[in-house]
Amino acid sequence: MAEHIIELQNVTKYYDDNLVIDNVSFYVNKGEFITFLGPSGCGKTTTLRMIAGFDLPSSGKILLNGKDISLLPPNKRPVNTVFQRYALFPHLNVFENIAFGLKCKKVRNTYENADGKSYTKTERLSKKEIGEKVKKALALVDLEGFEKRSISTLSGGQQQRVAIARAIVNEPEILLLDEPLGALDLKMRKEMQLELKAMHKRLGITFIYVTHDQEEALTMSDTIVVMADGVVQQIGTPTKIYNEPANTFVADFIGESNILTGTVVGEKRVKFCGKAFDCLDLFERNEMVDVVVRPEDIVMCPPEEGTLVGDVISVVFKGIHYEITAQVGKYELVINSTESRSVGERIGMKIAPDGIHLMKPKYTTNVFVGTITKRNTVKFADGEFACDVTQLYPGSHLDAEEYLITETGEKIDLTDTKVRVEVGLDDIEISDDQGAGGTTGRIISIIYKGDHYRLIVRTEGEEEEDFVFSTDDLWNEDDLVSVIIPKEKIKLSLAQTEEKKR
Repeated sequence: MAEHIIELQNVTKYYDDNLVIDNVSFYVNKGEFITFLGPSGCGKTTTLRMIAGFDLPSSGKILLNGKDISLLPPNKRPVNTVFQRYALFPHLNVFENIAFGLKCKKVRNTYENADGKSYTKTERLSKKEIGEKVKKALALVDLEGFEKRSISTLSGGQQQRVAIARAIVNEPEILLLDEPLGALDLKMRKEMQLELKAMHKRLGITFIYVTHDQEEALTMSDTIVVMADGVVQQIGTPTKIYNEPANTFVADFIGESNILTGTVVGEKRVKFCGKAFDCLDLFERNEMVDVVVRPEDIVMCPPEEGTLVGDVISVVFKGIHYEITAQVGKYELVINSTESRSVGERIGMKIAPDGIHLMKPKYTTNVFVGTITKRNTVKFADGEFACDVTQLYPGSHLDAEEYLITETGEKIDLTDTKVRVEVGLDDIEISDDQGAGGTTGRIISIIYKGDHYRLIVRTEGEEEEDFVFSTDDLWNEDDLVSVIIPKEKIKLSLAQTEEKKR
């Protein structure tokens, strides 16, 4: 059984009132190479900083070998960090940079006195001990003979190795790496990925790595923790994460995917793009699912042999394969193949059962808590929308003074009534005219689903709220838009507290 060296238990982190990490729990096995992967601002570096002790959790616990270290200062933790900028001292040579921490380090040595009794002394390391440790660290990063070299004469890859040597020379139990390859060019980055993986095997210590680069994570990691919005989306091996994504975010973020909406039509059988396919996942019949098909899992064939038939609308050479886009009815499918095709060519397509992955949709509707105003509008999601308040009481109507009259003739002032607001995924529009809708927000996510885009717009008020919806129009992430919801598309019901009052 693997030994957990680090464990996060329900860790939450706020910066002022800004929630950065939301109730995160996971463990790291001793000797593991684990990677925190996600887009900028997802919380991966903050998680790493809390493990290092540079930041403290607002709530929850961080355990090291089963002991709570949540409030332990960084210098008391058996960890060392390699930063993206390396933080090397330009006025010191390679040897002096690596030895810097050792010169400050104190160790407890045991001696015997003349009477044979043992005693301990806290001492600094000797020059000989420092020299031996630095020499060993340089050998581990393949920089023997570089001791007297100036930092300014080293390449980016060599500087990165010096930074790693400086970290490992202190013999930490855990090495933390915060996007250490970010400053390197593409070729050097790929070389250092393999170098780091080999170094991890040689050292045998735990590596905790942060990156936004999916290929980097898939190449080096034993385990990947995929994060978004301060929440862990999925934890698994690179193979598991790639082949069996937990949701559309993971499927879209890790590699390329065709993400489509499907319906389960039988046992291990799903219908999408107008055709039924055998698959390996068990879901209830008639259940709506998200379908993921990787581009390399679509096999081209003559039209008469394909389950799907379409026309090639784009061909792009990617170096190791061709990226071919085919129009199948109203859907667009991306295919990766070593064979090329011509634009306008009609092709057939086959997909094997193990090339189809089904997921429960994360979003099926939008639900908010709202309040009815004295104007009989509803306030929610940092905005105000026209609505039909008569939905709240079947058979009711509004009188001339805009009071609600129930079916039994009771007159009700709905002002400040708490309600549940539901809006469908197809019932929202957006506009770049800031005054056109009931509220405004920024687009934080765009996922193409074959024949439409699924967008998420997040409001910017004190209580951030998300609108999830489908659109045929292509927008850009971070666009500031207004949210438009037709009055008849807003479904209202009394909140439970209001129902209990009656």
